[in-house]
This record gives sequence, C-alpha cells and structure tokens, in this order.
Amino acid sequence: MKSDNGKPKPTLCPAKIITAVARIRECRIKKYGDSDSWKDVEPQRHMDTASGRFVVYIKDPLGVDEESGLPHLWHLVCNTAFLYKLEDRSSNDS
Repeated sequence: MKSDNGKPKPTLCPAKIITAVARIRECRIKKYGDSDSWKDVEPQRHMDTASGRFVVYIKDPLGVDEESGLPHLWHLVCNTAFLYKLEDRSSNDS
C-alpha cells in the first residue's frame, strides 16, 4: 500500500483560484506576449501592484479591472502567486 502521508492535497485548493490565476495570465500574455515576463519584474513592483489591488478590492469587493474586465481580486491572487514563486527558493517547479 502506498503512503501519502505528508504529501500536499491539491484538491483542497479551490479550483476557482487556479482558474482565476489562469485567466489573468491569459489576459496578460495577450497584452505582453510572453508567458514568463512576470519573472523579470522586481518583487517590489509585484508587491506594489498587489497592495494597490487589495485597496481597490476593499473599496469595491465586486469591482472589475477596466482593461481586462476581470475581478480585481483575481489580479490580487495572481500577483500574490507571483510573489510566492519569486520568494520560494525551495523548489524549481513552475
């Protein structure tokens, strides 16, 4: 019998979060043309962008970004994911 003790359970993560990040990424790839361009952005810029999105979200939880038409919260989640990956020095996964 195989033991799964200690392994993460991705099914515990709401699928909507994954979908939200993917939609933001698709939108930005159309705009910037490069799926990896976020990696070249300084972490401070991602922090500033995430902070700004958070403030906008607090003011209007149902608000959407004018350019993309997607919720500010989705943009916030995506920027937070970028920051997590940029700060994560423990793995090389995407």
